[in-house]
Amino acid sequence: MNELNMTILFAGVIAGAAPILLATLGETITEKAGLINLSLDGTIMLGAMTSFVVAYETGSIVMGFASAAVVGALIAAIVAIFSIYLDQSQVAVGFVLTLMARDLAYFLGNPYTRIHGPTVKPLSIPLLEDIPFFGEVFFNHNLLVYFSILMIGLCWWYIYRTSNGLILRSVGENPRACFARGIDPKKIQLLYTMCGGLLVGLAGATFSLCAKPGWGRPQGAEGTGWIALALVIFGGWHPVRAAIGAYLFAFLQVLGIYLQGWFPSIPAQVFQVAPFPLMIFTLLLINIVQKESVLELAEGKMWMKSILGVFSGAMPTALGRTYKTD
Repeated sequence: MNELNMTILFAGVIAGAAPILLATLGETITEKAGLINLSLDGTIMLGAMTSFVVAYETGSIVMGFASAAVVGALIAAIVAIFSIYLDQSQVAVGFVLTLMARDLAYFLGNPYTRIHGPTVKPLSIPLLEDIPFFGEVFFNHNLLVYFSILMIGLCWWYIYRTSNGLILRSVGENPRACFARGIDPKKIQLLYTMCGGLLVGLAGATFSLCAKPGWGRPQGAEGTGWIALALVIFGGWHPVRAAIGAYLFAFLQVLGIYLQGWFPSIPAQVFQVAPFPLMIFTLLLINIVQKESVLELAEGKMWMKSILGVFSGAMPTALGRTYKTD
């Protein structure tokens, strides 16, 4: 592979990872607060449809993104309210919502299928775009790609370097102790679930207005929500490592396009589905290395500890457990 193809490959990875990166960061924030939102896949589909339709009807891309963010936040709020205040299963509510939102997206968006609408144009960064290789890879994209990259650092800084981030993590670890210190865990969980849902909604809009402009079935967004949920686990509930997982998944997807050309005798479907079993294998590997027997085996072996450290990451203690006041 020559330098030009390498540049195109990695630029495609950075651009293609933007939607799944936003969804992964959004779910990382939600789960850090102790709540699981399984509605991601349906939210992405409904956000993609809503953003395209609103942008098409109003002629405003900004309105399209805003509507998708509102859709994502509202669906997340439903999950939070039913689980936090009505004591219903987070998993059940989220799963039902993802099916409902997906079907609603197909039904309401049917009249707009395969219609050309507004798209976000690339915006090169002056001077930086002229840097050999790196300029084309990192500094010749649209605003949503830049935003997704910025969100990696912003999420890390907020979660681990601010007092509000400490409260967020504390609620996800021990909501009862937070309540004893005068913090309302339910309000905190509702707030950050909606913030996470907002990013998931933007992920949908990034699909239909940036990555794959337009609306149609299946739009290429279906299934992304489930991968984002897996990437949160892959990243050990850490935004930076989860982002690395998102780029890895995008790399496998883009690489599959090149492999189809290199190995034409192999059915194209093999390369299209290959990233999914690889991700499952990675999650299985993470589960194995976190077992107590494996950790004991690594005692005294620095090289082995370093390798296991890459895959380490404990989930928030209170994840999935609805907090109940006495």
